[in-house]
Amino acid sequence: MLDGETLRCPLHHACFSLRTGEALAAPAFDPVSCWRVERDGERYFVRERASVPPAAAQPIQGSPPARIVIIGGGAAGFAAAEMLRRRGWQGQLSVLSAEADPPCDRPNLSKDYLAGTAPEDWIPLRGMGFYAERQIDLRLGTTVERIDAAAHAVVTADGSRHPYDKLLIATGAEPVRLPIPGAGQPHVLVLRSLADSRALIARAAKAKTAVVLGTGFIGLEVAASLRSRGLAVHLVSLDERPLERVLGRQLGEFVRGVHEGHGEVFHMGNSIASIGADSVTLSDGTVIPAELVVIGVGVRPRVQLAEAAGLAIDRGIVVDAQLRSSVPDIFAAGDVARWPCRGESARIEHWVVAERQGQIAALNMLGAGLPYRDVPFFWSAHHEVSIRYVGHSLSWDHIEVEGDINAGSCAVRYLKDGRTLALATIGRDRAALEEARRMAAAP
Repeated sequence: MLDGETLRCPLHHACFSLRTGEALAAPAFDPVSCWRVERDGERYFVRERASVPPAAAQPIQGSPPARIVIIGGGAAGFAAAEMLRRRGWQGQLSVLSAEADPPCDRPNLSKDYLAGTAPEDWIPLRGMGFYAERQIDLRLGTTVERIDAAAHAVVTADGSRHPYDKLLIATGAEPVRLPIPGAGQPHVLVLRSLADSRALIARAAKAKTAVVLGTGFIGLEVAASLRSRGLAVHLVSLDERPLERVLGRQLGEFVRGVHEGHGEVFHMGNSIASIGADSVTLSDGTVIPAELVVIGVGVRPRVQLAEAAGLAIDRGIVVDAQLRSSVPDIFAAGDVARWPCRGESARIEHWVVAERQGQIAALNMLGAGLPYRDVPFFWSAHHEVSIRYVGHSLSWDHIEVEGDINAGSCAVRYLKDGRTLALATIGRDRAALEEARRMAAAP
């Protein structure tokens, strides 16, 4: 969709410059090609590919920092590192990641990759050569022990000190693990990293039955992917309907019907009392065969480092509109950050939000002074149904449905006091884009 001097993708809401093709906003990082166009009356002719020089490095405000350290190799950490180099900053840049693999396309881990329809070489956001060419010191398998804010240094578990002028904390979130008897067995897994997804795939290859605890987005996507691999899948949740707290009753019922249509079985208003070697026992006494169990009941932000360093914490690292923490020269972005969003405090666990916050944090570490104002957006896949969601709503007092939910073509609007807080769409990608644009323009 054309929007002024930009071109916006209806699938994942990436934004490109119409004149240069530069990727202006995540989740895209690569530019698109530009072509010379001629107009003859009412006819347009696309000619040869235009030669567009790479985006020029933008001037850095004031004295640029000599050293930047990023803790975390997820969406926000990668996007920040990429933006720093794209904007021409040439200082010392270190990315300290606890994961064994380089930054990857995390949404795919519960979708196509887990389902077996996407090869693993699609998953890394960039190959290792990208980091070497741009002199990004990517340290994998590196555990940060503490942040010495007074000395402006990060200390890792091996005792190494990494001095910084600016620090970005992008530690993300970790899966919630429940104290269920039997949950420590090797066939009981969570999903967050590429290593987790590999482990799930390996277990699924030997299993015929699976139980997924949790009917949020991750639990449902995992269930769909395992079902596509031929496993019998049961879902367990204390909720009355899947996704009802986010999407409402009608859309929650529709999503449930989609999954049931593919043979998945729901046990709502229930929980897992214990996990055996090849079965689970529910709180109502039901026993379900389960050679594989996936716990998908949400995540919690990794705030331990920030809290120990004296940063303000409120169910996440508290930051201002420019993603600055309460401690000088320390920024936070992604799932770990709580920032001012449309008049309230928000911490949102969306991939695109994390990437765009990483980009803004990078520019602000260079002195840009930009507020983060992007409208939150995510997408979720449920077999043949894809949901787009823009905005943010913890509660609403009215829902308006445009179209037919059961026909798979609808826009569901969530309102409070007459104001639209969020919009979910199925089969109406343009409506989601237009609503995001409207929200962005609102005061």
